Amino acid sequence: MAIAVLLALGTLNTTDVQAAESKQEKCFGIAKAGQNDCATSKTPHSCTGASKLENDPQDFKYVPAGTCEKVGGTKEEPGSAVLLLLGVAALVKYLEK
Repeated sequence: MAIAVLLALGTLNTTDVQAAESKQEKCFGIAKAGQNDCATSKTPHSCTGASKLENDPQDFKYVPAGTCEKVGGTKEEPGSAVLLLLGVAALVKYLEK
């Protein structure tokens, strides 16, 4: 019931609910361009599948709980210093194409 209320209020999206029910966690910085599950509010795009950069630190994919760091991501939403470092790395990869 609580999940239904949060969905109705718009504070949760269905992707968040599905991830919670299947014991998954957000993993930032691992999504390939166009394959993100969603992103932080700091991105210039909407949500699912809209990322333009590979491994953008503001985009995330849901992964099985406990596997994020193993695949090179972070569970923490990036702060400004992390964003700067990871964002530069993602931009360099994008420009190398």
